[in-house]
Formats: sequence, C-alpha cells, structure tokens
Amino acid sequence: MPYQSHPFSQLSGERVDADHLVLGFADYRDQSLRLGAALEIPVAEVGVHHFPDGESRVRLPLIDTPGTAGGGRLPRQVICCRSLDRPNDKLVELLLAAHTAREYGAERLTLVAPYLCYMRQDMAFQPGEAVSQRIIGALLAEVFDDIVTVDPHLHRVSNIEQAVPARHALALSSAQPMGEFLARRLKDPLLIGPDAESEQWVAALAEPGHLDHAVATKQRRGDKDVQVQLPDCAVEGRAVVLVDDMISTGHTAADAAAELKARGAREIYCLVAHALFAADATRVLTEAGVSQVWSSDSVDHASNAVHLAGLLAEAVRPLLNP
Repeated sequence: MPYQSHPFSQLSGERVDADHLVLGFADYRDQSLRLGAALEIPVAEVGVHHFPDGESRVRLPLIDTPGTAGGGRLPRQVICCRSLDRPNDKLVELLLAAHTAREYGAERLTLVAPYLCYMRQDMAFQPGEAVSQRIIGALLAEVFDDIVTVDPHLHRVSNIEQAVPARHALALSSAQPMGEFLARRLKDPLLIGPDAESEQWVAALAEPGHLDHAVATKQRRGDKDVQVQLPDCAVEGRAVVLVDDMISTGHTAADAAAELKARGAREIYCLVAHALFAADATRVLTEAGVSQVWSSDSVDHASNAVHLAGLLAEAVRPLLNP
C-alpha cells in the first residue's frame, strides 16, 4: 500500500516501522513517497526552516518513546532520499539531518541521491583548483554507509567506488526504464547520443524497443561553447530522439536539433536522465525545434516522465537490515 508523508509533528500515532524509515525533503516529496511505496516502508518528511541570513534549521521526525532521552527516536535504518541538484544548501541540510539521525538511534544510514552533485571535476585542470569529486565523495562516504545514485557524470574515473568510497556505493543506469518509456511512446524513432562515451548507454536505452541508434561527436570549449557533429545517418522524415545523461543550459542539444531540422527530421524530441535545466534551457530547446522534452524524475522538473522508484527500490532492498 502507498504511504503518506508525515510532517515531523504528526508521525506519532501513525503506522511506523521500528527498523526502517524513508526520510524525504519538501523539494523531493513525490519521489520519496514513491520510493517508500515501492519498498513498503513508511515515509516522513524532514522539517527545514530557512532563517533570513540563509542558515537552515533541520528537525527530524521522531517516533515517540516514553522515557527515551530527547523524547523520541528513529528506526535502526534510515534512508535519506534527496536529489543533489543545486547542491550547496542541500548538502548542508543533508549533513545536518544525517548526523542528527545517528544521535537519535539510526545505526545505518543509506543515501538515495538519484542525481549526485560535484562528480564532474575529477582532477585539477589549473593549479589551485579543488578536485570536487574527491572532496564531496569522501564527505558523503564519511556520513553514509550506503550511497545509491543514477548515471553519475564520471569521466576519468571508471566506477562510483573510486569517487565515493562508502561501504556500499551503487551507480544505477536509467537506460532500461527510459528505453521502456520510449518504446511505449514512439514508433521506430532514431536515437542519437551526444558522444562516443555514451554509446553503451544509448545502446542499452534502444534495446527494449529494438530502436535504431547512433552517437555524435562532441568538442567542449567552455560551459556554453560546445561543437556537436552529428553521425552520418539518414534522418529525413524520421522522428529523432536526442538522448543525454544530463542537460544544463540546453545549448548542445539545441545545436544538434537545429542540424537535425536542417537535414529533414520529421520530429525532434529530447530525453534526458538528469534535467538540470538552468535558466532558459527549455526555451532554448523549443526554439531549436524540439517538440517535447522528457526526463526521469532524478531531478524534480516539469518534464519528468520516467519514474525511477522501481529501479531505486530494487537496489535498496538488499541493503535493508533484516
């Protein structure tokens, strides 16, 4: 049965699980509820108050236990569910919640962060640059026993354990649920990935519907300066889906869409795992000829069309304490 989110002041008296609880945040409420329903364990919401100076007060939902120091406790295992897009405030609040959860009885902490921040920079490109992947990965590994994420943006690091040295670090692929979505939505589209590194992921995404696929080549000169060369394949009269693990400004996908339109594509769609979509990215894509944008719900956005709760629950279930 689905579970409702409990504001921290109303958890007492509701159905509780002495061993497990999903902790969600207001900015990721629906996804947390879906994860709890898939795992069949309760969900409660972390109370967050923002002071005028930008600091956050975090309060956890406790189970009333008379005689317990502090007036309550938490279950033995707590699953924190929060995606870490726009991460700076979220990271601080997440760390406050995790440390407080330990104080109130949580013996095992599992982080479900479908989008994991600060994974791009895995080396210093200029003297004095912080290697954010190593720093943030180590920080999260110190606090959480398990970390589950989806399609992390890794380059020179071959696996998530190198970036996040937690007891259990799992990187899932969104290819299957996204591929199944496309197979239901479109008839025989052509899928185009952004670069050679994406070839394996695009192939997996194409597999459920046995769809044609190809990859482009990409040369990045800066945050908004990316040159894309589309593959030499027939697109005239076809529905084409541009697929990517993340879209931020939208300029790369927009350039590809403009060329596809010039080459006679009948319709152009965009499917993305992580819809970061800064500023006017949606408008940029629409003006370039993209008919519709779909995304997974790894990042909360109006384009969310693919729910990841089933994929995440399958990975989390073996981590649950007996």
